[in-house]
Amino acid sequence: MNAHPISAPVRTYRAVEIGGMSAILDPSGALYWEEHETLVAADLHLEKGSSFARRRTFLPPYDSQATLARLADVVARFSPKRIVALGDSFHDRTAGERLSEASGRVVRTLAGRADFVWVTGNHDPEPPTDWGGRVVPEIVIGGVCFRHEPSLGPVTVPEVAGHLHPVARVSGRGKSVRCRCFVGCGMRAVMPAFGAYTGGLDIRHSAFHGLWPRRSDVRAFLLGRDQVYAVGPDRLFA
Repeated sequence: MNAHPISAPVRTYRAVEIGGMSAILDPSGALYWEEHETLVAADLHLEKGSSFARRRTFLPPYDSQATLARLADVVARFSPKRIVALGDSFHDRTAGERLSEASGRVVRTLAGRADFVWVTGNHDPEPPTDWGGRVVPEIVIGGVCFRHEPSLGPVTVPEVAGHLHPVARVSGRGKSVRCRCFVGCGMRAVMPAFGAYTGGLDIRHSAFHGLWPRRSDVRAFLLGRDQVYAVGPDRLFA
């Protein structure tokens, strides 16, 4: 463990920086807010593989199965009363029609054991509800707004968003790693993409520039295989 280029790991990480919210950040990429018994996962992008296949880019057709299995595992561990899918749950408007019967059963089971909330995204402005749950453009829980795309400019209400699929590269001890991550400061956090076939955008990209008042306040929580690593701005923007 000491040879890892990031820092000492923890199995989960409690973050208190986002609007006073104390959340558990899980290595899967999900967030659990214990106070409100709410589990949040962003950007599942179900049926991305079959979407690519329609354009003759062939990938193994198991992304939805893998993504939902991971989500079911996290739900089993935390037993939330509310599950929030934070937008772009489906890769395109017809992805729900291509979802296999087995994957549909998993979604139906998850929606049946909790208040399942589908937040709309740019890929799925009208997510299907064949398997249960309710659709909202955004949802405010405990004074924190959960929405798909980060709002532009300063925020007056704390927000947690997805959409940007943040990743960070950190070097040290002669090694370099590039990992999906939670990233945020003060009033705003951006969640990593949860889906099996989702790529990532480096947090130094211009798309993130307007989100943080000062880089010196930014913290990232990088996802390892079994741990979450907390990294400060001196390592993120070196």
